[in-house]
Amino acid sequence: MLEIKNVSKKYTNKTALNDVSVAIPRGEIVGLFGENGAGKTTLMKCILGFISYEGEITLDGEAIGKNNIARISFATSEHSFIPNLTAKGHRDFYKEHFPKFSDKRFSTLMEFFELPMNKALKAFSTGQKNQFEVILALSQGAEYILMDEPFAGNDLFNREDFYKVLLGTLSENETVLLSTHLIEEVSSFIGRAIMIKQGQIVGDVSMLDLEDTGKTLVEHVKETYHYRSDRVSKALDMLSED
Repeated sequence: MLEIKNVSKKYTNKTALNDVSVAIPRGEIVGLFGENGAGKTTLMKCILGFISYEGEITLDGEAIGKNNIARISFATSEHSFIPNLTAKGHRDFYKEHFPKFSDKRFSTLMEFFELPMNKALKAFSTGQKNQFEVILALSQGAEYILMDEPFAGNDLFNREDFYKVLLGTLSENETVLLSTHLIEEVSSFIGRAIMIKQGQIVGDVSMLDLEDTGKTLVEHVKETYHYRSDRVSKALDMLSED
């Protein structure tokens, strides 16, 4: 289990995370939702140890470090690959450093997305780069796969295909924490939704419990964030005033 306990992160003029606590068991697909600047990316970077923080983050009771960091992979639209290295070069590098790397999964996903093996990553399109980033994260052999806006730059059809492949690829022991703004698109396959606002967890609901209420995920998110449906019309009225 991945446990985040009382985690806070402060920058010079901003509190990015404020006393965040949440537990994520293995075998879940969890959506992490929030506005830009809410703290989603910061939370993921804290889990990975990319930035310092206050509080405690453990994996099966142990602090995350060099002995267990390989159990976590990361796909980000900021990209973490080596631009001058080919896809084949990345595969060879990952196979050397991650004993549980799945060559079969890597090859299958590369073929599915029709990505070239012998072209440097810097020559890939934005959509291709994001697809490759996800392929590496899924193939690493990690038990916890963190994805931060992984679908940026991909069209609707590629995203829909990827959702189907993701569901068919994951084993029952693999966990995905997916940060995205595409709430409606992912609502059909996530099992749990965590909502963060101004650095604090403001909602945490299972999709089964939400289904019992008769509300859609979009409706639940709007309610949690106190979304005002009249804000657009009021703004337009103000702009139209003489």
